[in-house]
Amino acid sequence: MSTPLEGQTTSPLPEARVSRSLERRLRKILSLDDFEQAAREHLPAPVFAYVVGGVEDNHSLRDNREAFDIYGFVPRMLVGLTGRSTQVDLFDHRWAQPFGIAPMGISALTAYRGDIVQARAAAQANVPMIMSGSSLIRLEEVVATNPHAWFQAYLPGSETQIEPLIQRIARAGYQTLVITVDTPVSANRENNVRAGFSTPLRPSLRLAWDGLSHPRWLLGTFLRTLIWHGMPHFENNFAERGAPILSADAVRSHGDRGYLEWRHLQRIRRLWKGRLIIKGILDRRDAIKARDLGVDGIIVSNHGGRQLDGAVSPLRVLPGIVETCPDIPVMMDSGIRRGTDVLKALALGARFVFVGRPFNYAAAIAGQAGVAHAISLLGQEVARDMALLGVNQVSELATAQALVRL
Repeated sequence: MSTPLEGQTTSPLPEARVSRSLERRLRKILSLDDFEQAAREHLPAPVFAYVVGGVEDNHSLRDNREAFDIYGFVPRMLVGLTGRSTQVDLFDHRWAQPFGIAPMGISALTAYRGDIVQARAAAQANVPMIMSGSSLIRLEEVVATNPHAWFQAYLPGSETQIEPLIQRIARAGYQTLVITVDTPVSANRENNVRAGFSTPLRPSLRLAWDGLSHPRWLLGTFLRTLIWHGMPHFENNFAERGAPILSADAVRSHGDRGYLEWRHLQRIRRLWKGRLIIKGILDRRDAIKARDLGVDGIIVSNHGGRQLDGAVSPLRVLPGIVETCPDIPVMMDSGIRRGTDVLKALALGARFVFVGRPFNYAAAIAGQAGVAHAISLLGQEVARDMALLGVNQVSELATAQALVRL
């Protein structure tokens, strides 16, 4: 399934049943950044702040975007582009695009059944979706919707809870497990506190006003969830159900993981029979350790600038990690907003990339149709930019000498 070529027409909302008013609204969304502004207006300020913010002074958040500016393209001409395709083979599956949906916690608070609508849109478009361990919908429901979904786990704060969680994920039918390792302690997200967001959520007059002043979100997401599904819980931090989002126990669900060492990854490799990916690597020495312990892939990531402020942008260290681990797929997330960003990462050696916040915003304002539109927009950019660069296949990018450092 290849992306439509330039000049061909395609619906921006493939196979999605949407109302005329929703379709008109989405037709005004021309890029992934447009979703952010629309979500800013739709979501209560505390909820939007949780998604949009980084940590402390946002140095890493800004650098994730600025890192792309240090590279420029060197396009080739008259190469013949009739066979152009955005398809990528990764882990015995041919995906329609070289990008997927990154894991995002509490997505069901920003969009009604947020993880479900992301999973459905991803299945429809044949791109991978990674479900977050900090989600409010049971992991079993998501994989039932999308059998190709990946699951991203935050290992519990107790060793005795690791094996039961791994067993639960396997029983659910997931084939790919992503272990995020860059959260040994909770980050200092001052922007959340200033905006009135906290874990657990604490009822207040400010929070009530923010909800009442955003009736589409209040009625369409929060109250709809309460009526049909009850109070949201952290469903997937452990083998058993976690705490409700309003409970003080929610803090313990995201507790200290500082005890974790490489031996725990080694243990998980023995327990888990499917594909194992490690996420949150920035140092090539850690990449070597992970590869030697038997992981099947690496996602170079600084958690979207949400953990250690000042942590290097993944794009800046990507080439070194690719060089260090040429025998396993090295992927990347953090900061990607354009098709040109996707191509730059691929040209630097990434086998695949993941995008987070824009798909969250898309689900918030338009559910599954919004996510489908976001995937379509980015896919069309990738196809168009490949043509302008003079590249027919995604696999050519890493050897095409298409980038120069400015």
